[in-house]
Amino acid sequence: MRVLVVGAGATGGYFGARLVEAGKDVTFLVRPARAEALAASGLRVKSPVGDVHIAEPATLTAADLAAGKGGGFDIVLLSCKAYDLDAAIADVAPAVGPTTLVLPVLNGLRHLDILDAAFGPERVLGGSCAIAATVTADGEIRMMSPLHSLTYGERAGGRSERVERIEALMQGVAFQARLSEAMVLEMWEKWTFLATLAGATCLMRATVGDIVAAPGGLAFIEALMEECRGIAEDAGYAPRDKVMRNTQATLTAQGSAFTASMLRDIENQARIEADHVIGDLISRGREGAHPMLDRVYTHLKAYENRRAREAS
Repeated sequence: MRVLVVGAGATGGYFGARLVEAGKDVTFLVRPARAEALAASGLRVKSPVGDVHIAEPATLTAADLAAGKGGGFDIVLLSCKAYDLDAAIADVAPAVGPTTLVLPVLNGLRHLDILDAAFGPERVLGGSCAIAATVTADGEIRMMSPLHSLTYGERAGGRSERVERIEALMQGVAFQARLSEAMVLEMWEKWTFLATLAGATCLMRATVGDIVAAPGGLAFIEALMEECRGIAEDAGYAPRDKVMRNTQATLTAQGSAFTASMLRDIENQARIEADHVIGDLISRGREGAHPMLDRVYTHLKAYENRRAREAS
């Protein structure tokens, strides 16, 4: 199967590099400057589970695709930030043919509606990933933990011939790849976890351990987690008990240095996914049932307003 990875950043670059390492047919859709950098230095990954250096990664630009270069692709792996989704769709559209599958691993669920409108729901799979990585100033992808999983599946649930072909593609890769038969439920479970983590650490500007150690901190995290869980339940995707126990244990661990990447983005004065991760979750909840999330959203939007004002 031919795979087109949109971008070669921390997420797409990592999983794409591991696929190439395993001998898969992978091309990266990148900006011209990134294409030049990759041609000069290759795609480099530093990881606690083993480094990777792809000396000559195959790349295409949006202009190349628009000109008909690259041929057909079986899978498009989409890992951009939510605020870049519209641009990514426009760039990749020429590569999406009648049988191409789009595998997004963005946070939340709002992107599914956008991708359905662009490519048709029959082409859009469900997916999620877990990875803590960043791109350094010199273009190297650096993993900050051994966590590196990618989950995919039919949004209607169960198995199908086409996702089993992806399962076959994933054989031999160095990351944890898994076909889920309950993909949308798992996306909701991840969303519940992420919204709680991002909401708590961004609002408090602190690690999980720092919040838990503060007066009222544990109760705050647990109340925020319950709001997120309740929205998922109302939507028909109540997180499973075992998942919620693990979520609670992780998000209330004493001394934990865990934070959301959204907090790191705020600390770096970068763009954030406030609407996609928090705002869209609020919009799916019952009126008045999520005061903690409402406060988190106000905080994040105030940050965005200040950032936009200072940039103007």
